[in-house]
Amino acid sequence: MIDQSFDPNRLLNLGNLLMIGGVLLLLIGVCGAYLFDQRLPLGSIVASHALVILGPTALKIGYVVRLLAQRQVALAA
Repeated sequence: MIDQSFDPNRLLNLGNLLMIGGVLLLLIGVCGAYLFDQRLPLGSIVASHALVILGPTALKIGYVVRLLAQRQVALAA
């Protein structure tokens, strides 16, 4: 069973951090994969392409966590 005794404000902060982290991962990935690809070794380019996938994933998860936290705040009020 899911524990419903969490703090929604803490969950909201976690969602915000995940969204910020996702945007940063995406920007780092785009820079490494498309802007500086001529200067980087192949392993770094592959990792940058992986960040282009992982960044939006973290952004979407953070958005869903924020929605969940906002719903919990609305239900508590």
